[in-house]
Amino acid sequence: MEKEYSHLHSIEIITIFEETKTIEMTGNEPKIDIDKIVKHWIETSDSDFQTMLDLYKSKSYGWSLFLGHISTEKLLKALYLKKLNDHPPRTHNLYRLCELIQIDLSDEYADWLDEITSFNLNARYDDYKKEFYRLCTPDFTKSWIDKISTIRTWIKQML
Repeated sequence: MEKEYSHLHSIEIITIFEETKTIEMTGNEPKIDIDKIVKHWIETSDSDFQTMLDLYKSKSYGWSLFLGHISTEKLLKALYLKKLNDHPPRTHNLYRLCELIQIDLSDEYADWLDEITSFNLNARYDDYKKEFYRLCTPDFTKSWIDKISTIRTWIKQML
């Protein structure tokens, strides 16, 4: 089957964002346009960050922090792709992504990433939602938005 496709110079793939991308073929191996995909991860991360701020303003604090996690995850996945020239793994664990990228983390940032990762589970699953929403006061949420902003700036400096 590989021989049948060896004559192709490009193919189209569907990304997880349901957009069509064209990638070149080098022999039988696809050559991905890393810069284009990294740019996409960053742009969607920035959009999610803005949505996080909008949700905070509308007093939807739990969902605001969920989007804070998503926006941070996307930046780490952009960095993974840029540094390792490979698609990032399907994980929501921010600390694990940093390990795989081999980023030296301070204890403070490691703790923050673990807590931000918990926002993904706590906002989505009924077992955790009630307690999480009770925790998500305006002050708590604003504090974590500030930390997410700091982490995002730090990641962007590596991009």
